[in-house]
Amino acid sequence: MELLHSGKVRDVYADGDDLVLVASDRMSIFDVILPTPIPDKGKILTQLSLWWFDQLSDVVPNHIISSTDVPEEWQGRAIRCERLEMVKVECIARGYLAGSGLKDYQRDGAISGVPLPPGLVEGSRLPEAIFTPTTKEAVGAGHDAPMTFAEVVAQEGQDQADELRRITLEIYRRGSEIAAGKGILIADTKIELGLKDGELKLGDELLTPDSSRFWAADEWQPGSVQRYLDKQVLRDWATKETDWDRTEPGPELPEHVVEATRNRYVEVYERLTGDRWS
Repeated sequence: MELLHSGKVRDVYADGDDLVLVASDRMSIFDVILPTPIPDKGKILTQLSLWWFDQLSDVVPNHIISSTDVPEEWQGRAIRCERLEMVKVECIARGYLAGSGLKDYQRDGAISGVPLPPGLVEGSRLPEAIFTPTTKEAVGAGHDAPMTFAEVVAQEGQDQADELRRITLEIYRRGSEIAAGKGILIADTKIELGLKDGELKLGDELLTPDSSRFWAADEWQPGSVQRYLDKQVLRDWATKETDWDRTEPGPELPEHVVEATRNRYVEVYERLTGDRWS
């Protein structure tokens, strides 16, 4: 197989007409790959994504061909999938105020051109989930930038822009309903969509701790810091306990941060799927 691309987390190989996506244990924050891996992370992301692809297969088709027809050394962390022509838009849905969305709201009263009511605070539930797309920049090419829906229309055309928004919001709605029944709030999530024979399909990963903000529902309290069940623990550590300037190279992670991060990924997997991680 030929290595086509090495991303922040996944390596993409060509195998005939198919692609093989291998999820590594690499961790990235602020668009920088950190030097310290998180044990089992790649397997957890892959297995959780497969679970979600199955749960939401009636919403939109996905790129999965096989989760077992991959080289033995990558079993559990790799999938065989279709080649998609990826849409050059990061499709993001937000149901709560957090992260960069919170900063944009505090500055503009809006996110990606979507106005929001005054008086919201960190962790506030939005009146309804909103589509807040960004550009999709290559690794090392800079940060993704917010896009308005009008800008998505100008880039992708009205019909495709409408579908990107519809699919993203429906994935978020359905995923949030399922997660809420397991005691998890999905604050926001990012999905990847691509075209195959003119049809939009889900690619990459789906509703994982890398692509989403997960909060413990029973501890949710607007106006305060939530208990994150995702990689926010790393962002908080890097921001509060280091003087790192968010450029290459990233800092080495201490053992207790590695363990705390892995524990959150395992907790999300077990809560959502109902299976024990072994």
